[in-house]
Amino acid sequence: MESTRIPKNELLSRMARFTSGMDKTYGNWELCAVTGTVNIFYLTGTMCDGVLIIRRDKGAVLWVRKSYERALIESELDDIRPMKSFRDVASGTGALPGTLYLDTANATLDWYGRLSKYMRFDDVLSVDRVILDVRAVKSEYELERMKTAGETVSKLLIEDAPALFREGMSEVELGVELYSLYMQKGHHGICRFTMRGAETAFGHVVFGDSTLYPSVFDGASGIAGICPASPVLGSRERLLREGDLIFADACFGIDGYHVDKTLIFSFKKPQAEYINDIHKHCLDIEALAASMLRPGVKPSEVYQEAVKFVKPELLGSFMGAPGRTVSFLGHGIGLNADEMPVLASGFDEPLKAGMTIAIEPKIGIEGIGMVGSENTYLVTDNGGVCITGSAMDIVVC
Repeated sequence: MESTRIPKNELLSRMARFTSGMDKTYGNWELCAVTGTVNIFYLTGTMCDGVLIIRRDKGAVLWVRKSYERALIESELDDIRPMKSFRDVASGTGALPGTLYLDTANATLDWYGRLSKYMRFDDVLSVDRVILDVRAVKSEYELERMKTAGETVSKLLIEDAPALFREGMSEVELGVELYSLYMQKGHHGICRFTMRGAETAFGHVVFGDSTLYPSVFDGASGIAGICPASPVLGSRERLLREGDLIFADACFGIDGYHVDKTLIFSFKKPQAEYINDIHKHCLDIEALAASMLRPGVKPSEVYQEAVKFVKPELLGSFMGAPGRTVSFLGHGIGLNADEMPVLASGFDEPLKAGMTIAIEPKIGIEGIGMVGSENTYLVTDNGGVCITGSAMDIVVC
């Protein structure tokens, strides 16, 4: 792959698509402030403590508190300036319009209060959806990283992970060892979510019915975690036993770009036939949904067709533990593991070529745990193209 420094032409393309999106959504916009670190990275190539000021027809200025020197090393943006406070930003920005356009999901009231000491606006409007929609369609530069991540994690889980499984090991032990293997294979070390407070180092690697534990995370599977103060990684008390399902759902990322894949293992012996049948039903749901990932199709339509395909007796545990299910089938993925679009009711903006979506049909079985699959797909004219290896039956190892 190319250097991890994002090429200037790539940044110019991203900025042009963002300003075009702003023109379509807010025809009279004049000034936009981007404060979220992931959004700043997307538009500048560096992840810093600062603010990106974008003025219509006047270009962009990245104001950096920490670290200005690092931003100069990492970013190809033409105009990068140091700041000690928003006083510097105000004096360098000049006359202000009445409305500030802001990525409001990332800007806290405290942040805006400090900005308002020096830069006052009559109104604030959100650009969150504009930038999320721009980020949803991936460039070749982005897809190159995601495809490499997909090939790597598929091979890692199928070929390398089973050697780690040992009877009596805890969920934490397996999580730590698998995370170490991820890092050896090039993982960027973190799993970022748009959802506030959901940034983690890893994902869910748990045994048996631990996947049905009530979760703090808005996903199909659960995890007890290390303790109530740290509901991540896995339990120290839950030990691997013969016949357990091993549920491995952990994003893999390269240069900031994630892919998502879930693989289910059965430790030392096969599962009962009915469990394998339910799992295979999930694979069929995934195949149906993937076939619909074409430009012009609404995400809500994909979700509705998938739900109609689910066997009636399994609907109560589709996408979660019985009684604790979630109302989506998949999600966009890229710099965050949960991006636009979402395969769920109410998401009616048609799909576009170049979007990347993780499809994750899962079904919780009481006393057994979660079965199902997850793979990351690229939206194309011929339907979804999997970039994380094909979906698989439960792997006995």
